[in-house]
Amino acid sequence: MPGGRLTQQERQQIALGLADGLAYAEIARRLDRPTSTITREVMRNGGPTAYRADLAHRATERRARRRRQPVVRGPQLPEQAPGRDLEAVREYEETFTTLLMQQGVPKMMSRVLTCLFTTDAGSLTAAELVQRLQVSPASVSKAVAFLETQGLIRRERDERRRDRYLVDDDVWYQSMVAAVRLNAQLAETARQGVAILGSDTPAAVRLENIARFVDFVAESITRAAEQARDILHTSTAPAPRPDQKPGPGR
Repeated sequence: MPGGRLTQQERQQIALGLADGLAYAEIARRLDRPTSTITREVMRNGGPTAYRADLAHRATERRARRRRQPVVRGPQLPEQAPGRDLEAVREYEETFTTLLMQQGVPKMMSRVLTCLFTTDAGSLTAAELVQRLQVSPASVSKAVAFLETQGLIRRERDERRRDRYLVDDDVWYQSMVAAVRLNAQLAETARQGVAILGSDTPAAVRLENIARFVDFVAESITRAAEQARDILHTSTAPAPRPDQKPGPGR
């Protein structure tokens, strides 16, 4: 599998694949690249409907030039934990940000949320977010305001009376519950159509089946979320994967 940055020819192939309606995985297979590479490339350069190979290539060259230039920064934040590959961390943050964007979270909000999730403390001040993301204070302010309204982060004052933004351990549970509420509205609206269209019509049968399906899935999600909620507060090390071999002394 080839490594390194995408070439201009590969970007042209990506643009052609998008124009043909190919999935990211299929484009990646044809280029012998990881799907995450294609996804990240497209999402950081306008998305599937606005991607242009020449513009994407020039933007990548500009980013590379900026990285080579010395940057004067403010007070340094604590270093990453020992043993972490900083380049791998940055790649992972881009992948996580792209995934959030695909799920409908705006780009700046996705970057802030990813930054908080990948910070050991799970919280940062606005100034720390500005420094880590290298964006304007106004951009951070807008992003945290949106995330607060969505219940994805919360704010608290530290000992120096600064606002700190935290990712709540319960955020995924609350997200599931919110999704269930939306599905309940969908089921209710579908059943309204049954009465309007006539219960013995094909359209009404279709809507009733949709409502029953949504009800069943929502009930299953609610039950599973309640049963698994404590996992979000577990402080022990993650269990080894099935394919992970035990180390010495285990």
